[in-house]
Amino acid sequence: MKFSESWLREWVNPAISTEELSEQISMAGLEVDGVDPVAADFHGVVVGEVVECGQHPDADKLRVTKVNVGGEELLDIVCGASNCRLGLKVAVATVGAELPGGFKIKKAKLRGQPSHGMLCSFTELGIDVEADGIIELPADAPIGTDIREYLALNDNAIEVDLTPNRADCLGLAGLAREVGVLNRIAVKEPEVAAVEASIDAVHGIRVDAPEHCPRYLGRVVKNINVKAETPLWMQEKLRRGGIRSIDAVVDITNFLLLEYGQPMHAFDLAKLNGDIQVRLATTGDKLTLLDGNAVEPRADTLLIADDNGPLALAGIFGGEHSGVTTETTDVLLECAFFNPLSIIGKARSYGLHTDSSHRFERGVDPQLQAKVMERATALLLSICGGEAGPVVEVKSDAHLPQPATITLRRAKLDALLGHVISDEDVSEILTRLGCEVTVVDGGWQAKAPSWRFDMAIEQDLIEEVARIYGYNNIPNLAPVAELTMTDHTEAKLPLKRVRSLLVDRGYQEAITYSFVDPKQQGRLHPGIEPMVLPNPISSEMSAMRLSLWTGLLGAVAHNQARQQNRVRLFESGLRFIPDANEAMGVRQEPVLAAVIAGTQSDEHWDMAAKTVDFFDLKGDLEAVLALTNTPYEFSFRSAQHPALHPGQCAEILKGDEVVGLIGAIHPQHEKKLGLNGRTIVFEIAQSAILERQLPEAKPVSRFPANRRDIAIVVNESVGGGEVEKVIRKVGGNQLVAVNLFDVYRGKGVNEGQKSLAIALTLQDVERTLEEKEIAQAVENIVATLKSEFNAQLRD
Repeated sequence: MKFSESWLREWVNPAISTEELSEQISMAGLEVDGVDPVAADFHGVVVGEVVECGQHPDADKLRVTKVNVGGEELLDIVCGASNCRLGLKVAVATVGAELPGGFKIKKAKLRGQPSHGMLCSFTELGIDVEADGIIELPADAPIGTDIREYLALNDNAIEVDLTPNRADCLGLAGLAREVGVLNRIAVKEPEVAAVEASIDAVHGIRVDAPEHCPRYLGRVVKNINVKAETPLWMQEKLRRGGIRSIDAVVDITNFLLLEYGQPMHAFDLAKLNGDIQVRLATTGDKLTLLDGNAVEPRADTLLIADDNGPLALAGIFGGEHSGVTTETTDVLLECAFFNPLSIIGKARSYGLHTDSSHRFERGVDPQLQAKVMERATALLLSICGGEAGPVVEVKSDAHLPQPATITLRRAKLDALLGHVISDEDVSEILTRLGCEVTVVDGGWQAKAPSWRFDMAIEQDLIEEVARIYGYNNIPNLAPVAELTMTDHTEAKLPLKRVRSLLVDRGYQEAITYSFVDPKQQGRLHPGIEPMVLPNPISSEMSAMRLSLWTGLLGAVAHNQARQQNRVRLFESGLRFIPDANEAMGVRQEPVLAAVIAGTQSDEHWDMAAKTVDFFDLKGDLEAVLALTNTPYEFSFRSAQHPALHPGQCAEILKGDEVVGLIGAIHPQHEKKLGLNGRTIVFEIAQSAILERQLPEAKPVSRFPANRRDIAIVVNESVGGGEVEKVIRKVGGNQLVAVNLFDVYRGKGVNEGQKSLAIALTLQDVERTLEEKEIAQAVENIVATLKSEFNAQLRD
């Protein structure tokens, strides 16, 4: 919101400087972005009148003039502006004047003709106005008056950055009201009297969507002079508010936009066919906007229409066909309240952002339209003449927003502010803000004014009281707080420790998007419908990930495409599994995933280059599992997964529960995913690895340990981990270590079988084990293996 300081001071004029005013507004929560003078620094420029204007004898584009500036003699001035003419009131820089940039006016001769001054354009005075030629002042401009005084150029344009909740300050009236509240002074609002209808002309209005437009006002004004010039005072107010003057009718509607924050529109009455209709768009509706762009409104877009079709996008932009032109004589003024939810987002969906949509989507005062209609009518009649008909209003009280009634508790106010503000000050502040205040037991009850949509709950009132009282007036007191030790369970394994371990083993941590390409994800998880985003960044990022693999494999492909031959990445994050039993229909599970590709190690003179395999990643995963201090609780079991190689895929189990998967990406997916060669991945639930068993100190046995090696022959399908698990189960407390140290296939072992060499270490903490006890323990283990796996001792 940009406004003129002098215009604001017409409404409310506190005895403070521009800097103090800006600081006051900023501290009230309406941040001032900039304060700029409305004109550059200059002096010696006065109002003059061209009393003679003739062609220069030696230059076709120059004119020789005599200008009256109120002195005893007329000034001879040579001017090159095409709009210089007899009788024109102009801005004259007299001899000795200094213009912006340090340019000084001296007596001179141009092509042999004397020139004792300069007729100035807006640009030459450092005024931001788009105009050709010299400044044309009104005919009643007093000759000899300093132009800075006449145009009130000793002024500043202040720009305020408003938060979306303060739509009430998108008009000068709201800003003036705010300054008045802050300084405890009355606001002098221009008197707005009802304009009596001088003709009976009305135009029918039909609101078919009252929930979207609860109030709509229309008024016919006939026989206007649309070519009438906008008064200079209005042009200047518009310019200083950042709006260019166009024509009198448009300027009046824009003036009301700046003054009250209420958008308006004027239709050419001759171009309307039938009643005005406020309705939602239907199939076949088409509209050419004022900027020349054609749109086909969607069904959720509110329109202003007549019997021929759409006239405007309601609350956003007018149509070209029904707009006011230089031939217009009769207009229909409209002024409406649109439900903010009906306008919000619509302008952006059509690639637009207008002053009107900016205000309507934030909310305008629903009680303001009648006043603005009367103000606009009075201005139109005074500038363009004409005759006004009665105001036609269509409204739906059931759909108009009702101001909130809020209870403010004294205890809550004191607790949040940490400071006690007197009852009288609280009541006064709320009253000055426009609230209807009633004192109740333990606090106040306040009915919010119609222009404050953002006042809804108790905390809103507390914020208002604090900012009007002044944040600087609240003393700085150090807070008193009790320190409470956080609950810390040592058995919880920090995820940071897991990440550090993987980094130490040569991995890089990756962070990928939670939304992925549904086509790529479908290759890894066929048959599972992911959660699809309603408004994705792009079609390639429209599905929530079912695992971390999709993002990690994309990162691998990205690196390999940039000549990174050895890639090791891991990521911790959420996967999103569709589940009808969960809130929002999706289950969010924290998991840990990793991927390796390329060579096992960097190139080395003493080692042969070797591609990574399943057991490289399995070893790193087992290092992670070892952090739990219960690695024996975890096991691996052959499995099948559509994304993984059928012979190199295993489930990760904790006890009997499947907690993850590990395996090589299926060769048929490698090229489709952009991968170069063998790629190994795992994913495991964080809940399975973030609990650890605390170590228990035990004395070192004083008695010798005894090692016995056994070699058993089992089928190829039997995993070494399964064998080790059974041995530990039947070995008892005296079995202190189990180690698979050799796997043999070949001569002496039948096809489809393998030999597992296992070292068993037995020891007791109270005595030396006898040979027969050791033998009995080994026999029990062998017997169990035979019954479980049909294992045979190898000869």
